[in-house]
Amino acid sequence: MNTLSSARQILKETFGYDDFRHGQEPVISTLLRGEHALAVMPTGAGKSLCYQIPALVLDGLTVVVSPLVALMTDQVAALKLAGVEAETINSSRAYADNADSWRRVAAGQTRILYIAPERLMTERMLSALKRLPVTLIAIDEAHCISRWGPAFRPDYEALGQLGGHFPDTPIAAMTATADAATRDDIMAKLFDGPGESVVTGFDRPNILLGVEMRGNGKHQLLNFLKTREGENGIVYCLSRKKTEETAAFLRAEGIRALAYHAGMDDRDRANHQGAFMTEPGTVIVATIAFGMGIDKPDVRFVFHMDLPGTMEAYYQEIGRAGRDGLAAQAHMLYGLDDIRMRRMFIDQEDSADDHKRREHKRLDTLIAYCEAPTCRRQMLLDYFGETAEPCGNCDLCTDPPELTDGSDAGCKVLGVVNDTGQRFGAVHLIDVLRGGDTERIRSFGHDRLAGHGTGKDMDKNAWRSMIRQMVAAGFLQLDVKGYGGLSITEKGAALGRGEEEFRYRADTVHRQSSAKSRKKTPPAATDLSAADGDLFNALKAHRLELAKQKGVPAYAVFPDKTLAEMARHRPATTNAFAEIHGVGQAKLEKFADSFLRVISEFSEAAE
Repeated sequence: MNTLSSARQILKETFGYDDFRHGQEPVISTLLRGEHALAVMPTGAGKSLCYQIPALVLDGLTVVVSPLVALMTDQVAALKLAGVEAETINSSRAYADNADSWRRVAAGQTRILYIAPERLMTERMLSALKRLPVTLIAIDEAHCISRWGPAFRPDYEALGQLGGHFPDTPIAAMTATADAATRDDIMAKLFDGPGESVVTGFDRPNILLGVEMRGNGKHQLLNFLKTREGENGIVYCLSRKKTEETAAFLRAEGIRALAYHAGMDDRDRANHQGAFMTEPGTVIVATIAFGMGIDKPDVRFVFHMDLPGTMEAYYQEIGRAGRDGLAAQAHMLYGLDDIRMRRMFIDQEDSADDHKRREHKRLDTLIAYCEAPTCRRQMLLDYFGETAEPCGNCDLCTDPPELTDGSDAGCKVLGVVNDTGQRFGAVHLIDVLRGGDTERIRSFGHDRLAGHGTGKDMDKNAWRSMIRQMVAAGFLQLDVKGYGGLSITEKGAALGRGEEEFRYRADTVHRQSSAKSRKKTPPAATDLSAADGDLFNALKAHRLELAKQKGVPAYAVFPDKTLAEMARHRPATTNAFAEIHGVGQAKLEKFADSFLRVISEFSEAAE
């Protein structure tokens, strides 16, 4: 019988964890009942275990659809270290290797098969899998199936046929990035019938959020990195050329920086990603071609040299930082050129006008985030439908800007929004406020409104910034799904009645961020004593040596959190080592002796 108790047993014995994380249990229970499940969890919340554990409880084969070869390879390597029979079939491997993997799958020796969507959805592969007992299908990065999502991929679209091919098999859809519209679209496309949606929240409270207007971008980046020596991080650039130039600039300044973009030679790109995954203190300078599904827990920062495309894309990209739950930072530069470039990208898309209009409105929301007058995290979470108190962990909370009372001007905006029917976008509203005499204004009779011309004293850019900040502060709501119309929220209505105050940033040019010098102690080791910290570093060095021998990322051996617990408790026996967080049965057998030896030698030398 497939019970949750079996799942708990596997959680402990295979993966070395005592308890499920928030949200994992309801997803696992749903799949074990044979029902479809959509899991929306923050990056680093443990989505993979939501399908890996049912795969081991259920008899038969679990097929995991994943978008990137590197991610599949790392996941399979990590599972094998944990004693799980897993395979991947992908384009980076030799034909003979793929054939050997398939033979193990066909013989029933494999529990989990990782495969790319375009390979899975071939007639030949589907026919072969239908002859096997496929008991679960998991779709990783499921937002890729939705045109509402931040990274629609045409090769994902065919996955909507899986329900027809495997009508009795539960499907698990996993993502960290899906607003309500995207969630509805994913479930409609993937689930042939009803399914459970488990949304655990979008907050990543360990990530310090910061945004500043670009001045000298390279030097702003350099100042940021000067306090992060020895840390792994990602720097995102808009163009391939800029990634190469930025990486070269950083190398000239003594920073180990590697470029990554789709135009590179395949071997160079793979080598650069491999170095980032395995070598400490590596900064990867990349286009958005890098990162989807990168399963590296100790990325300490994500730095955007340019404005991302949408709020969803921004959220997904910063989510690559701090997956281990320890302190991390996301910092973004933006400028007027970014906004112009992003507008141009949207206009040049080969897509319908309504899609372009929706993308422009999404961009408006991201710009509003950049210009937010108060807590950034509140606005970010509000976009995904969550409310929050001021976070104390963003630049606007830790170093608040000077705000100006904009209640009167805000009420002018509210009056025009209300009198025009709460369905027009910012461009038309600003034209009305400034007393415009356009054909559109005349055709709707908006030249006869009381608010017509009441905002002549401010230019269009000032009104645009003010309206974006009203959206950011929750006084107005932007209809991203429709035509981008602005409507008045309850908070906005209270402002209109004089019960709320609107304060805004008259100058949205950010002050230069003052990077505070920090200790170089790894976040996992911040609460260790000096002696335990030295042991932690010795354990890290031993882990790196083992990882290189086995050709896997260091975290696949043990994460920093596990090493910190070893340093803190200093287990001296195999039984004591088994009680350390993250030590499952297979890793106990593979690694206990060597790590116990390091701990013993260190302790003897310290006596």
